Amino acid sequence: MKDSFVKAQYPAIFSKRAGLSGLIFFIFLFPLIDRNPYHIDIFVTAGIFILLALGLNVIVGYAGILNLGYAALFAVGAYAYAFANLNLHLPFWPGLAVSAAAAALAGMLFAFPALRLSGDYLAIVTLGAGEIVRIALNNLDAITGGPNGLLGIEHPRLGFLNYDFGVRSEPYYYLVYALVFAAAFLLKRLESSPLGRAWVAMREDELAASCMGVNLVWAKLWAFAIGGFVAGIAGCVFASKQGTVSPDSFDFVVSVMVLAMIVLGGLGNIWGAVLGAFVLSLLPEFLRGADVYRMLFFGLAMILMMLLRPQGILGEVRHREEFQKASGDNA
Repeated sequence: MKDSFVKAQYPAIFSKRAGLSGLIFFIFLFPLIDRNPYHIDIFVTAGIFILLALGLNVIVGYAGILNLGYAALFAVGAYAYAFANLNLHLPFWPGLAVSAAAAALAGMLFAFPALRLSGDYLAIVTLGAGEIVRIALNNLDAITGGPNGLLGIEHPRLGFLNYDFGVRSEPYYYLVYALVFAAAFLLKRLESSPLGRAWVAMREDELAASCMGVNLVWAKLWAFAIGGFVAGIAGCVFASKQGTVSPDSFDFVVSVMVLAMIVLGGLGNIWGAVLGAFVLSLLPEFLRGADVYRMLFFGLAMILMMLLRPQGILGEVRHREEFQKASGDNA
């Protein structure tokens, strides 16, 4: 019986591995096929948003905590590398660890309101926290450079090869997608860990999870810390690529955009977050020829998606049932 079940899983396992191998192969070859720097740069931006979507998916998709201030953790990672590089002359690779740790710590600080609040109230608090960070960065001119931001941030270097990334798109392309696959692999492993199962239980019903022995405080703190950790990595890559950071790069629109990505792809699904971020990053570029109607088409596509498949492209059926139940309760 067991052998027949395992054999029945072979086609699914093979198709997943074949699909993943094909995706890796395509990503590796894309800069060699299309050498247009602008196209490669678009894919680099998409990769940064994929990292952000993976991080927010931990908080919203796994733990079920609505966070509307995620751009603040992105900003903390970017500015942490900027401060470390400009003031301490810390190069990119140790700066990557500093940015991730700083954003993880900021995420844990953001988590404290989540310990007592939920639903709409928590969404408002995280929105306020995100705006506080952006406004603080905008007004602390002596430290953050104010609206002009910080300039002259060092680009990554491979010291053993004496290779400077500079402003070329190709090295950032390979860097960001290597980080995407590393983050996706680790989060996939985390998904089936005791902590991941605790998040799922907490998302479904906090009271029942608490009665079953789940430590809600630590589960929420870890969700924000890991989500912040990934956002910090994305922020460091963003700052090093741009060579400058300014508060207007981390406004509320970024938080909403990343949230839309994971909702579109499917809450709690790693590959759904990747797909949603990829689609919403590239869709505006495909609609660039219709500048006047681009945002109209974009909005209509999102509305139709939520009406026809509210659980997201790769979302699970039970998420659709949850959305339908919530709609019925509100009616």
